[in-house]
Amino acid sequence: MELKHVEELALNQWPALSALLYDGWLLRFAEGYTKRSNSVSPIFGSSLDTAAKIAACEELYASQQQPAIFKITPFVQPEGLDQQLAERGYVRVDSSFIQTLSLDQLQQPRLGGAVIRETLTANWLVDFCRLNPGSAAHRSVMEQIITRIIGKTGFISLVQDGRTVACGFGVIERGCIGLYDIVTDEACRNKGYAEQMITHLLHWGKSNGAASSYLAVIAQNKPALRLYEKLGYKTAYEYWYRVRPN
Repeated sequence: MELKHVEELALNQWPALSALLYDGWLLRFAEGYTKRSNSVSPIFGSSLDTAAKIAACEELYASQQQPAIFKITPFVQPEGLDQQLAERGYVRVDSSFIQTLSLDQLQQPRLGGAVIRETLTANWLVDFCRLNPGSAAHRSVMEQIITRIIGKTGFISLVQDGRTVACGFGVIERGCIGLYDIVTDEACRNKGYAEQMITHLLHWGKSNGAASSYLAVIAQNKPALRLYEKLGYKTAYEYWYRVRPN
């Protein structure tokens, strides 16, 4: 799969509440919840003056009481956009990696207790917000984003001794399963639960036609990087965001 197609999947599988296509740049809005859904993705060719387009994006986001955020990938158009944003005072934040994995030789999970449902449930949302308290205040927006996903979804919970210790979800599109919102109970970390849960989820993906997988991970998240390396994921490309300090 071409890497630009992976970027397209990432846009599709974590949608915004609204979007605007402006001369090849995709502007996404979701009430400020996650940079992924509230940023400019300049991945298509454009013809207008770049400085004027940046200013127009700033005005559009300001009209929504949001800062303008630009997602910088290897596919940005024009190629010099990152430098132009830096010269305009934007700083680089949240450097991240897109990592990919072939599902040809998946290990079998060693631990039971995985529950996968193909529709979003209130119980999954409650568990996710418990395990990731920072998302609790944005539960309504998160639910709206997830229910806009068009690909086949699998919401997984790993249950041990009657309690959910990890959860996440996957989305299948074009033979690839993307992993999202993988989180483990803080009191249950370093016990291999995330690894086992992801293995179950990848098998579900493979049984539903996926031949490969991808995920995004923040470059500074060393425990997650070690986990994904253990599972066999390899870095395909790096991306980051450009934001202007207040």
